[in-house]
This record gives sequence, C-alpha cells and structure tokens, in this order.
Amino acid sequence: MSYHSFKDDEGHESGSFEVFHSDPWVWGVDGEDREMPAGWYWHACFPGCLPDGDPSGPFETEKEAIDDAQNA
Repeated sequence: MSYHSFKDDEGHESGSFEVFHSDPWVWGVDGEDREMPAGWYWHACFPGCLPDGDPSGPFETEKEAIDDAQNA
C-alpha cells in the first residue's frame, strides 16, 4: 500500500490517493456484495482516513493504477 498526491494540470497537489494490491475479495456496495478480482486498485484517501469512494481497478501493475488515478 502506498499514498500518492493527485496533481492538477499545473502540478499543484489537490488531494491524495492510496494504491494497494489485493487477492480476490468481496466489496459491499449499497447492501449488495460485489466480487472483486485480484489486482492493483486505487481510491481517493488521506493517510489514516477512510476511503472517499469505491476502489478503481483492478490493474495489472501498480504503475497502471497510479497512472489511472493521475488521469482521473
């Protein structure tokens, strides 16, 4: 697991996100369980805080997850 900063078009930090790898798991969304395959994921999150939204992924590599978050 690692934390990174979102950056705007001018390179200013505008929040942070967490990148993590996971084995297959179940994610509860609106009272329904959703199976998530193994892979790299990211979600908006400040260190020590709960995530702000659902995870995005899976991605094959950590770099792909980071690149996707930076382009979100």
